[in-house]
Amino acid sequence: MRPELVLDADIYPPFNGFSKEGLQFLRRLKRNNNRDWFAKHKSEYENFVKLPMQCFSATLKAPMAKLAPEIDVNPKRGIFRIYRDTRFSKDKTPYKTHVAAVFHLRGHWEASAGYYVHIEPGNVYVGGGIYMPDGHQLKKLRSAIAERSDEFLSIVERKSFEKLFRGLEGEKLQRAPLGYPADHPMVEWLKHKSFYTGVTWEEKTCHSPKFVDRVVRIYSDLLPLIRFLNSALGK
Repeated sequence: MRPELVLDADIYPPFNGFSKEGLQFLRRLKRNNNRDWFAKHKSEYENFVKLPMQCFSATLKAPMAKLAPEIDVNPKRGIFRIYRDTRFSKDKTPYKTHVAAVFHLRGHWEASAGYYVHIEPGNVYVGGGIYMPDGHQLKKLRSAIAERSDEFLSIVERKSFEKLFRGLEGEKLQRAPLGYPADHPMVEWLKHKSFYTGVTWEEKTCHSPKFVDRVVRIYSDLLPLIRFLNSALGK
């Protein structure tokens, strides 16, 4: 066992499910999305929202070390901040009303495919891939899909994959990307601007300690896609 696994187990309590208090806090935050209210209730966020996600990540670390040791499951680094970036948004509410975490390739945190978990009142989303890669990354991904089409299709057209995930999500181009003919056999896949997918569950699934096991099973199903994408990026 690696030292960081022991360290995380010492810092964070075992994950026993996200508390209903945490989801209730997010509901109340949606109705009171302002700095004064949040300042008065920040301890609730820390105890019922942030800490449970850190415990989830710490508990997830051991099974992920066996499944995909190249993925960095970091309880301190992987959780998204609750503060919204409102600079370019018409919505100026200062706080997110969900909690989420991401787990990327070790040593390539900002430039790799990885895994994602998102919890909000009403539903849970668990998935993985790469969201809105930059132009350089996109060229590499499309090139790999075109040149290694059999390998890619063996992943995304596998019956179990199609049944579970129902294809890739996100925006697509209307036409074939620059450099590819409209009749390219992989053109519909090449039109994608992002390469990720996932599942949506009912909120109640996150309240159980077994939530970690369910997430690991989804991450296992997504692993061939994650590894293909990272290989395409040269990682």
